[in-house]
Amino acid sequence: MSRVAYVNGRYVPHRAARVHVEDRGYQFADAVYEVIAVADGRFLDEDPHLDRLDRSLKELRIGWPIARAALKQVLRETVRRNRVRNGLVYFQVSRGVARRDYGFPKDARPSLVVTARSAAPPSPDPGPGVAVITVPDIRWKRVDIKTTGLLGGALGKQKAREQGAYEAWQVDDDGRVTEGTSSNAWIVTAKDELVTRPIGHEILAGITRQTVKKVAADLQLAVVERPFTVAEAQAAREAFMTSATSYVTPIVSIDGKTVGDGKPGDIARRLRAEYLRAVAAATPFV
Repeated sequence: MSRVAYVNGRYVPHRAARVHVEDRGYQFADAVYEVIAVADGRFLDEDPHLDRLDRSLKELRIGWPIARAALKQVLRETVRRNRVRNGLVYFQVSRGVARRDYGFPKDARPSLVVTARSAAPPSPDPGPGVAVITVPDIRWKRVDIKTTGLLGGALGKQKAREQGAYEAWQVDDDGRVTEGTSSNAWIVTAKDELVTRPIGHEILAGITRQTVKKVAADLQLAVVERPFTVAEAQAAREAFMTSATSYVTPIVSIDGKTVGDGKPGDIARRLRAEYLRAVAAATPFV
């Protein structure tokens, strides 16, 4: 079946989906986006993702293209038309179409694009774990806003792929890990503390990160929000990443140095299984 996209009020064949050449998302990356995982016909953490979309729009002073309730219906219809039971739904809002000028246009209407695609269903088993490399964090200073300005992350991800790694952890000027190119970064200390960088302008407030913190509290695991260095991560008992599409994924090497015993750790395994159980139990079918 051909894929279907939603573009500004119309469901169109994916191959024919278009926005104007002077859409500010294209010209300036003047746009924000969200990705929601779909698992067994459920939208995982839907409302927190929409809350973050609202924050991103407010930070850039972009209006909602349609009401929140209407957007929920569009997301569901796009998923239905693409017959996605397991996968993701992507939605992007730009400031709209206007003559190219740095200043905000007065009369542009926000543009909304929604796509969906299938993927393998999530498994409680994380597999063998993944490798990450580290790269300098060259992004702009407001990565807490989920904009489409992703070139810094794309360059890091490409370098990771060229080196046979799954992800790149970005490192600030003080040698401390900020986050992955598309994930939040975690380590587990010898005291079984879960350490992740605190929320600020330097990282995105990950929705999966937020839910994993709640799961950890339910499991009586201590979460410490502080920066950590690459050396500390390499010497940690465990390391893992969280995101809407990788859930909780164990990391078994960093820059070629083995983490722990080189296998997914018990805490990361437990968090992944409990995260998937918790979000499924809390989320109705769409």
